[in-house]
Amino acid sequence: MDEHRPPRTTPDGHYVVIGGRRWRVTDPSLPEEAAARLRRHLMAARRAVRSATSEGDQRAERSARARVHRAKVALGERGAPWWEQSGAERRRRWQDGLARLDADGPR
Repeated sequence: MDEHRPPRTTPDGHYVVIGGRRWRVTDPSLPEEAAARLRRHLMAARRAVRSATSEGDQRAERSARARVHRAKVALGERGAPWWEQSGAERRRRWQDGLARLDADGPR
């Protein structure tokens, strides 16, 4: 992939293709402010996974991986496909995920 070009998307817009592998795109209906907050939670959780793994802390790793999963579900990248959900279901998915991640706070 050329670092100056965005990745190729599938014709339906549901996936990006990177290295020949399909990855579900973030739900495009997400308000940008909410999406940005969810991405911050996701990146913090990924850093926590790396830290816990390097320290050999299995409990912290499980917790961090669960936060990664929550963030990705809220973004629409995991769980029920966002294009199969109603607008209300999509809104509830990201609002509930964001509320839980905000309540959990960084670890």
